[in-house]
Amino acid sequence: MISVFDLFKIGIGPSSSHTVGPMVAANLFLASLLKQTPLTNVIGLEIELYGSLAATGKGHATDTAILLGLLGHKPSTIDTRLTSQYLSPIFSDKQLNLSGDHTIAFDTERDIHWYGETVLPYHPNAMIIRARLADNTHYQQTYYSVGGGFVINGENAHNPDEDHGTPTIDSIPYPFNSAAELLEQCRQHDLSISELVLANELHYRSQEEVFAYLDSIWTAMQDCVTRGCENSGILPGGLDVKRRAKALYSQLCAEKDLPTTESDKLAAMDWIDLYALAVNEENANGGNVVTAPTNGAAGIIPAVMHYYRDFLADYSLDGARKFLLNATAIGSLIKQNASISGAEVGCQGEVGSACAMAASGLAEILGGDPAKCLNAAEIGIEHNLGLTCDPVGGLVQVPCIERNAMGGVKAVNAARLACRGDGQHFVSFDKVVETMKQTGEDMMDIYKETSRGGLAIYADNRIPTATHGVSVKYSQC
Repeated sequence: MISVFDLFKIGIGPSSSHTVGPMVAANLFLASLLKQTPLTNVIGLEIELYGSLAATGKGHATDTAILLGLLGHKPSTIDTRLTSQYLSPIFSDKQLNLSGDHTIAFDTERDIHWYGETVLPYHPNAMIIRARLADNTHYQQTYYSVGGGFVINGENAHNPDEDHGTPTIDSIPYPFNSAAELLEQCRQHDLSISELVLANELHYRSQEEVFAYLDSIWTAMQDCVTRGCENSGILPGGLDVKRRAKALYSQLCAEKDLPTTESDKLAAMDWIDLYALAVNEENANGGNVVTAPTNGAAGIIPAVMHYYRDFLADYSLDGARKFLLNATAIGSLIKQNASISGAEVGCQGEVGSACAMAASGLAEILGGDPAKCLNAAEIGIEHNLGLTCDPVGGLVQVPCIERNAMGGVKAVNAARLACRGDGQHFVSFDKVVETMKQTGEDMMDIYKETSRGGLAIYADNRIPTATHGVSVKYSQC
């Protein structure tokens, strides 16, 4: 089981795989480099980006994320309001201060290389960082950003059977590798999904530590929605996308006291849309968001949790914790058995996963037993199967922001539909996850976060410059 501490992370927009992951990789490289040699021995540095990291990296701020990581900043603690200030010496003076301790010459045009049509063997999101040393040697590392801010070192990727320090599934009280095993554990021990996940978390940490982390995640989600409802203007990147959450919030607040509001049975849907838009506009603006389970789908779980907070009578902080714990089990199963990476399986792995996680979490809040929760999760993925990742201009804006709003509404519907049933469903959650994985493998690469297909090629109604069936070269290095 992937821990809630790993699945939900406070990070920086606009992308968990293309921004958060590369920044984490840069942090890892610095730590690894320091074990080999003092920073004073470094005389130069090169960055190579491959596959999807290169194809949409500029729109996803991949290059600046790596640079910020090399400066010593971390996704969870960086002050995003000062990003331009941190980067200024690099662009104006062509100097990079490694970890804040050693300055080297660095030219972004010369030292960052983009190989968008070359995909390294393990994953489409690959990068190599190479330090040139004073003795005419170099030290380099390969990293794969596999989605949700998770990063795998190239050496580990090529030796998957080795033990890299990850706890084995047998070391937790209630192990599960599939939804069927999760359901059996819940039934055998008379536990809800959230209770089972909490018991596994408590195997490594105290209850106070787990609850404090869950509360910090929920607080960060609420703060993100608040900021999104306060900020207006045009999102960066050149598409001139206007932020809508602030105006929508004002409109919905003004309608609260109107007589027609009480007769509008779908008013809650407008608020779900608002919550999701607020989060994803903050994400697109490079602000602090919670990876849930990715940044591209970061608005769905907060939107559904805000729906629980604002529209259901029995909201409590304990309920919010149960929601996140339950969602952790679903996200863990998807990541282990398929993928949450848009570059690997398309947006079905991002929005589809978040929708399933939110649907299951809400189903438990609505009184659903584990079977109904898994039914809700299955519905959430099933009706996102085949969803492509086709960001216009390589930016996490169109269609990503609205796609989160739709995913939030769909998650609520999935939870309510499942809770009206008996927990039985023709296609199991395990089967639909397997189908999602297979669908992603069969999907053409132009529909998987490359901005070469789908909606991405119709920006501003111009004649598309990309062609369907673009070939992608696979490197054997």
